[in-house]
Amino acid sequence: MATMRERQRAVQLYRGQIPSPGRPTVAWRQDRVQFWAAIARGASSEDAALEIGVSSAVGVRWFRHAGGVNPSLAPMVSGRYLSFAEREDIAIWRAQKLGVREIARRLDRSPSTISRELRRNASTRTWRLEYRASTAQWHAERRARRPKPAKLVTNERLRGYVQDRLAGVIRAPDGAPVVGPDAPWRGRNKPRRQDRRWATAWSPEQIANRLPVDFPDDGSMRISHEAIYQALYVQSRGALKRELVACLRTGRALRVPRARARKQPGGHVTSEVLISERPAEADDRAVPGHWEGDLIIGLDRSAVGTVVERSTRFTILVHLPRMPGYGTEPRVKNGPALAGYGAEAMRDALASRFTSMPEQLRRSLTWDRGKELAQHAQLTIDTGLAIYFADPHSPGSAGRTRTPMACCASTSPRAPTSPGGVATRSKPLLPP
Repeated sequence: MATMRERQRAVQLYRGQIPSPGRPTVAWRQDRVQFWAAIARGASSEDAALEIGVSSAVGVRWFRHAGGVNPSLAPMVSGRYLSFAEREDIAIWRAQKLGVREIARRLDRSPSTISRELRRNASTRTWRLEYRASTAQWHAERRARRPKPAKLVTNERLRGYVQDRLAGVIRAPDGAPVVGPDAPWRGRNKPRRQDRRWATAWSPEQIANRLPVDFPDDGSMRISHEAIYQALYVQSRGALKRELVACLRTGRALRVPRARARKQPGGHVTSEVLISERPAEADDRAVPGHWEGDLIIGLDRSAVGTVVERSTRFTILVHLPRMPGYGTEPRVKNGPALAGYGAEAMRDALASRFTSMPEQLRRSLTWDRGKELAQHAQLTIDTGLAIYFADPHSPGSAGRTRTPMACCASTSPRAPTSPGGVATRSKPLLPP
């Protein structure tokens, strides 16, 4: 009679060698389906991970390993396979010492299905072959993954054709180099221009459309531009060299979901706070209490805020000191701006200035669309000041005026400076 260790070894050989899973997740498929659904809505990797109850580091790892490409998993497996609820029943009945045929009868399954399930998905990390529903579900989900080999992996000739044109190093039959298509550089993509190689490279769309011209009778030399993109983005494909992403027009190493790309940088500006909603009395400058503000950034990331009263041209310089930890603590992603002109610092600085004024002088404040006033809603609650923002690409639409610097005590022609050494008149304000 075989010992327990021999039986355990036989099961291990039957199941094959597998990597260590760490802590198996109960709902592997459901977790990823919900994660990518949140990504499709425009959520960040960290927020999508927290939404489904996993750590932010796990969410970032899932996104990067997939190259930002949604794997399009089905919400659940086919009914011909055992579900997690059925595996829970098997674990309970197995603990009650029920036989395989009795369990199969209760589940209305074949006895061979139950026997195979107990052999293949039982936990082998303990001395005894214990069957746990969560571990069995993880094994089943892992075994169900059967990624189809990419076409660029199996077709070496096609892979070489695509790689050469992506890298821009192709040559004619006589050995002369073939110059790739030239595309204008608009200066808004990363990485830096000197690191880009796509000035002589071909885009995936151009490669896909050129294949039928160069190989009209060879059906194997066909590939879509989407397959080329996924071969570059998805690391597990292993089809194309990873460094070829530098040849893409965008230069991205990860795909950006559509909902995330459609997000505007001025998302804090809504239709309710546009300058068109500002009262008419602020335009004719007859009533005091309507202000205009701006942020001036100087050397070494020093900054000062300026607010000008539209009626009297009275100007206030808002001191923006460094926040604790600037220059000493490591930078934190999505953390506060320690340089002193982040949204929180600007909100506190403006609130301390305006709360000391009479209520008649706190009517409205017009700002450009900078992120430093992203917490304008809280500023309105703290001060009662109505906040309005300029039109897109028109910072002068707020009607700024050249200011006599009424609040400055200095009478010398030299421009006064803030405690951080920032010139307060580094740029003129626009005329009304």
